[in-house]
Amino acid sequence: MNPSERDPAARGRLTALLCVLVVLWPLLRLAEFQPAALFDPANLKTIGAFLGTFLPPETGGDFLVLLWGATLDTLAIATAGIAGAWVIAIPLALLLTRSLSVSRLEGGGGWPGRVVRAGARLITLVLRGVPELVWALVFVRIFGLGPAAGVAALTVTYGGMLAKVYAEILESTDQRPVRALLASGAGRLPALTYGLLPTASDELISYTVYRWECAVRASVVMGFVGAGGLGQLMDQSMKMLNGGEASAILMTFLLLVMAADALSRALRRSLA
Repeated sequence: MNPSERDPAARGRLTALLCVLVVLWPLLRLAEFQPAALFDPANLKTIGAFLGTFLPPETGGDFLVLLWGATLDTLAIATAGIAGAWVIAIPLALLLTRSLSVSRLEGGGGWPGRVVRAGARLITLVLRGVPELVWALVFVRIFGLGPAAGVAALTVTYGGMLAKVYAEILESTDQRPVRALLASGAGRLPALTYGLLPTASDELISYTVYRWECAVRASVVMGFVGAGGLGQLMDQSMKMLNGGEASAILMTFLLLVMAADALSRALRRSLA
């Protein structure tokens, strides 16, 4: 190859790739990850026999009624969970964002503002640091089996996630409109409301819609611990070794995720 046609960054990329492989290989060994086990003849036979029970999917009237109800529960869990998370995320994001802190808006500052932000940061870390599946186990003990536990788990976990990302979005938003409004004599709160939030609203809404899409998937997983929806129905079918019902639930879940993804793309496109 002509030296002038060589990629000057090729050596750096190759070095980075080798470093990743050197680090990744011990981690895979530590995790006992063995892809060859999937192609073992005995394992392939077991997998084939298991998948064979999935056909044909269950289409009985009574089961379809249960499936429809579980699908509505899944959508309700995801939507209500995001709505609750939104209520938690807004005040936490306002406290986390330095430019939006109450002390700064009122012209104060110092250690009280730092203490408040540190407390809000700790709360956010606890909320999002514990997986929603663990929160679901906790709330199942409180509310019992059903969608209420799933809604509470999503509200807590996604409230922390939304608060963190909202704060990062607001911190990275252009501050010039706010400064212009302040320079023209507007108060701090009107400058914040009309100068900063309109600029960041598209990104905030886009991320919220994405999190709703993730909540649809998470609500199904939480159903396996009794939080209602398609996951709980799938767990019951698997325990009864009813592959036809399991495949019907799986296809419904895939269609639901596809619909959520299409809706998410449409909303993002309309906001662009």
